[in-house]
Amino acid sequence: MSRPILSAAAREVHGKAVKNLRRQGIVPAVVFGHGVESNAIQFDAHEFELLRRRTGRNTLLDLTLDGKKAVPVLVHDVQVHPITRHPLHVDLLVVRMTEELTVDVQVVLTGESTAVERMGGVLLQLRNTVQVKALPDHLPQSLELDITPLEDFDQVLHVSDISVPADVTLLTDASEAVARVQAPRVEEVEPVAEAAEEGEEPTGEAAEDGQDEGSSTE
Repeated sequence: MSRPILSAAAREVHGKAVKNLRRQGIVPAVVFGHGVESNAIQFDAHEFELLRRRTGRNTLLDLTLDGKKAVPVLVHDVQVHPITRHPLHVDLLVVRMTEELTVDVQVVLTGESTAVERMGGVLLQLRNTVQVKALPDHLPQSLELDITPLEDFDQVLHVSDISVPADVTLLTDASEAVARVQAPRVEEVEPVAEAAEEGEEPTGEAAEDGQDEGSSTE
């Protein structure tokens, strides 16, 4: 099975000067890993964005550096702009296809919960990722957790309930909670104050004010 290809070139620009690269639509990056010294590289920002949209998390890429033989890499980290979300810097990890990797994988909730659909509860996802170990070409992009068993507000789904392929080892503690349904909040209605009885004599300042008004003369 062919892997997506990312073409890159050696990068001579470092430090604050990389801002100029970004203005030109180029992403600064670093590639490191087995048999490869840490190298500063760069590639086209638009090409990388298209690649990210077509692939998911933990997807292997074939990196070609200056037209040389492609090497398998994993996107280890992507620093993005806080507003535009455009990539500012990328770390690529060179991998060995015969050596297992440990990565974080997103947990995706599937199915429908009776406690949510019929009882008005609020679904809470307590963990968004779990840690797994697998060969590079077996790394899952996500793992699914069926929330159908959440039929009331007392039930909790744990890491052990996540569906995991046979060629993937789950490293996160199996007893950790992942999802539950919170009961809907019931707002307390404050009792309406009873209307004052007719003819009730004014007291305190109100009575004094009334006396002042009645005794005033021009």
